[in-house]
Amino acid sequence: MIEYRWATLGCGVIANQLAQAMEEQGGKLYSVANRTHEKAIAFAQKYGIEKVYDRIEDVFEDENVDIIYISTPHNTHIEYLRKALNAGKHVLCEKSITLNAQELEEAVALAKKNHVILAEAMTIYHMPVYKKLEEIISSGVLGPLKLIQMNFGSYKDYDMTNRFFSRNLAGGAMLDIGVYALSFVRWFMTSKPDQIVSQVKYAPTGVDEQAGILLKNKEEEMATVILSLHAKQPKRGTIAFDKGYIEIYEYPRGEEAVITYTADGHRETIKEGSTDLALSYEVLDMEKAVSGKEDSMHLDYTVDVMDMMTQIRKDWGMKYPEEE
Repeated sequence: MIEYRWATLGCGVIANQLAQAMEEQGGKLYSVANRTHEKAIAFAQKYGIEKVYDRIEDVFEDENVDIIYISTPHNTHIEYLRKALNAGKHVLCEKSITLNAQELEEAVALAKKNHVILAEAMTIYHMPVYKKLEEIISSGVLGPLKLIQMNFGSYKDYDMTNRFFSRNLAGGAMLDIGVYALSFVRWFMTSKPDQIVSQVKYAPTGVDEQAGILLKNKEEEMATVILSLHAKQPKRGTIAFDKGYIEIYEYPRGEEAVITYTADGHRETIKEGSTDLALSYEVLDMEKAVSGKEDSMHLDYTVDVMDMMTQIRKDWGMKYPEEE
């Protein structure tokens, strides 16, 4: 089995989870790059990583690096994606993968040009419970999809200087948590929604604090999404079919779903995988894609979700400084 050398660009929460995922698989990250060199050194010491770069740019020039995991703020992604993809590196990029559809289109073109894998680190596409549900739905036992209802509400300190509410750091509910809800919707819908209406409530900084979104595709499947950065809601997804409905809680890294059958009301619990192994599933699927064994990263869904998020923000008239 090929052992790929991974580099992390960023030393935050996700980077720590990535390093731990590597350890769970009996390996470790090869190298680390970060804007603050001292943090990179501390991170490397914590996880026994052999290489720390003096400059971020050095990670792109290192011929030993196979895959780069980017977990810096949203608005820095395209800059690093350009450098990584042009250097011939495979890239797994934290969500949201870019600010908008135009940036993602550029990144996809660069990946194709340089014959490398580009993917968004969207846990939903890799958790075993979603793959199992896909099998059940494909069997036809639940009948056609009718409606999806999504909730995601976080309670963030109402501090306009933190990244969640900062325009300069691409804050707001859509890019931070909406991407999960819309990725969930896209996973279960037959095709990308082509009819979208929405409402938004802005934070004092001008980013979206709260939103309600209605979606419908050409198959007449519908979805509702409710997001908030300052009102706690359960991370709940409900998928309603003709013959039953599925409920999933803590859906970004879900491990359990309950199916209720309409005819007699009986319930079936589906348990697959573990929330704690979310990053491990992503890493394994990425390595399968890089090896050419299986295209399991669903970049097509990522493109669809980014198209939706871009359209919604365009309807709102909401732009980030990089887009002005």
